[in-house]
Amino acid sequence: MQSTKRRSFLRSLSLVAAAPVFSVISREARAAEFTLRYANNLPVTHPMNVRAREMAARVLKESNGRVQILVFPNNALGSDTDTLSQLRAGAVDFFTLSPLILGTFIPDAQISGIGFAFSDYGSVWPALDGDLGAWVRARIGATSIFAFERIWDGGFRQITTASKPVAQPKDLQGVKLRVPPSPLWTSMFQDFGAAPASVNFAEVYSALQTHVVDGQENPLSIIYTGKLYEVQKYCSLTSHMWDGFWFLGNKASFARLPADLQAIVRNAVNDAGMKQRADVAQLDRTLRTQLEAAGLRFNEVDKAAFRQQLRTSGFYAEWQKKFGPQAWALLEKYSGQLG
Repeated sequence: MQSTKRRSFLRSLSLVAAAPVFSVISREARAAEFTLRYANNLPVTHPMNVRAREMAARVLKESNGRVQILVFPNNALGSDTDTLSQLRAGAVDFFTLSPLILGTFIPDAQISGIGFAFSDYGSVWPALDGDLGAWVRARIGATSIFAFERIWDGGFRQITTASKPVAQPKDLQGVKLRVPPSPLWTSMFQDFGAAPASVNFAEVYSALQTHVVDGQENPLSIIYTGKLYEVQKYCSLTSHMWDGFWFLGNKASFARLPADLQAIVRNAVNDAGMKQRADVAQLDRTLRTQLEAAGLRFNEVDKAAFRQQLRTSGFYAEWQKKFGPQAWALLEKYSGQLG
């Protein structure tokens, strides 16, 4: 009897754990005509989920309770690759995903993640809100999914390690570095002499903690909200790539909404994305101090040396050939000449 009660209790806990943390629950929501599931891979404290909660509440209000969006943060519905499969099948309606991981399904989507292409947001947003972003969205839209117009911000990625700081490309020689599952990420760090290991974000903390990998790379906002500083010692400010999150939707699912409700969702998602961009920028201005206080040691790097290494190794030439002249010209319109 005791064992039966315990199994019942554990089943209850598992159901609670799987429940959406940011669901907007109300009498109107429970009677919603359309209930949509949105998943992401970030902690509940990240600005993405703060703005996602607001977005869901706005959609519920403006649709007069007809559309309920349930938010599942922190890989609640599975790893990035699992959830992308669910999105494509329609089991998940919306998903925010890095362009580089999306590249496992749509190779052209990776182009915004080319190493050292963007030096600051002054070149990122004109590119992604302009011709380069439109070109990528067209490639995404040629499949069973689509991307909303405003990409959400991930930030410029920095390298953290447990054993030594990284100041020059040679410092990465032989370092077992976690990278997301993306051919472009793997290619770039191999050209630096590292030993990249693809690990989904849900498993990164434990991989660092158990020394399966020595280091990883992520924006400061994710290093902070994911508490990766607890299992890393050094943070090298490489800003080796900018990364974002396309807010993706399943075409068939979205098409079931009447046009007026589609417009409500589209406007709410794009507006939330713009606010989230500002949130990440503000957070990044304060995070170095907070992370240093938590024990993470920062160092600057010779970015020119890293970029030259990618030229010398043939990285830019290789990826220019893969993406083709039209896409590469769009990238260099904003980045300047890379090869």
